[in-house]
Amino acid sequence: MPAPPPIPAPPAMVAPLPEKSGSAFAPREPSERQPRAGLLTAGEHDDLLNPELYADYVDRFLRNEPLAGVPRVDTRRVLTVAVKTNRGQPLPFVPVTLTCADGNRLTLATTADGTATFFPGLDRLGSNVRVDAPGTAARQVWLGGGDGAIVQTLTSNAAPRSARALDLAVVIDCTGSMGDELRYLQAELRGILDRVRRTHPGVDLRVAVIAYRDRGDDYVTRTYRFTGDLAAIQRDLAGQSANGGGDEPEAVEEALARAAALDWRADAVKSLLWVADAPPHSDDVAASWRAVEALRAKRVQVVPVAASDTNRGAEYIMRAAAAVSQSRYLFLTDDSGIGNPHAPPAIDCYKVTSLADAVRRVIDAQLSGRRIEPADADVIRTVGSYDAGRCILPADWRGQAQQ
Repeated sequence: MPAPPPIPAPPAMVAPLPEKSGSAFAPREPSERQPRAGLLTAGEHDDLLNPELYADYVDRFLRNEPLAGVPRVDTRRVLTVAVKTNRGQPLPFVPVTLTCADGNRLTLATTADGTATFFPGLDRLGSNVRVDAPGTAARQVWLGGGDGAIVQTLTSNAAPRSARALDLAVVIDCTGSMGDELRYLQAELRGILDRVRRTHPGVDLRVAVIAYRDRGDDYVTRTYRFTGDLAAIQRDLAGQSANGGGDEPEAVEEALARAAALDWRADAVKSLLWVADAPPHSDDVAASWRAVEALRAKRVQVVPVAASDTNRGAEYIMRAAAAVSQSRYLFLTDDSGIGNPHAPPAIDCYKVTSLADAVRRVIDAQLSGRRIEPADADVIRTVGSYDAGRCILPADWRGQAQQ
């Protein structure tokens, strides 16, 4: 079992511009005519709630389109460690350490719901591990029984606590293919930040923005570091325009590496909103995944938002990043009528709402530690048989999926 990956150093190929905080970067002034927020539509999916479906999707993808450098995230075989108070209340931000028979250790901190999720195959765990957390009694857990979800609960004498801070990083593809939606996304994200601040007035909110394009463009990454000045960060975001790219893959690995290197706070809920429509270059896939592993090691929950005509490789990487970080996969839909046609996801069931509502629900869930479903009035369309995030499929679904 390997130690948690080190945070990758930011790549050498960066923008020919200084990395500054807040509005000191002096972006261009946004147009006076900004699109109205609340128009983009999206679906969302939790692959951890649908382990068999996700495993089938992974098997079919890797069989038909091998993607070197991205490990298989096997959701059929998962160890979830729940840390609770003596009264059963979840304890967030508690480091959980797994120790294998060979002495190697892996530590992940719990999210707001008090859980940390490990993947025995991905994390290269042995058949028997010791599970430990501060203030709890260590347990031995047998993992050699094949597929299935294992839940181990650790009880602590610690006092209950809740999340009181949120670090939100917005990582956004600003290449030419995003041009038809970027201005709408800017308006949506401004509205989302305002909604988070109104819904959680007592939460200490900081926001960072990383804009990225590709090598050979006028910049590769622009980083606006965490700040509590939401007006400044909104101006920075509004100052971005879509250009460059040329080929489909983009500098994903450099953007994610810079996100991993941000000054995330230990006592905050950590969320990364990754808005993109293209995968990394084929020789950068492994570096992109190392950045995802570094984000996971820091308890950052990756929330991908698949935009425009997201290809199959980009969807695969985005969904893997969401699953391994205990998060959800979001994708824009054609219901809004905005932008080019959106590629339908390889997902069996979901509900379509506004993008702003979908992001708000995910962030609210990350802060509260409980899943939040859309209100009936907010649902635009339902695909498949949906039950609180789980897809209800006929008994012969596996045979149909392989056709």
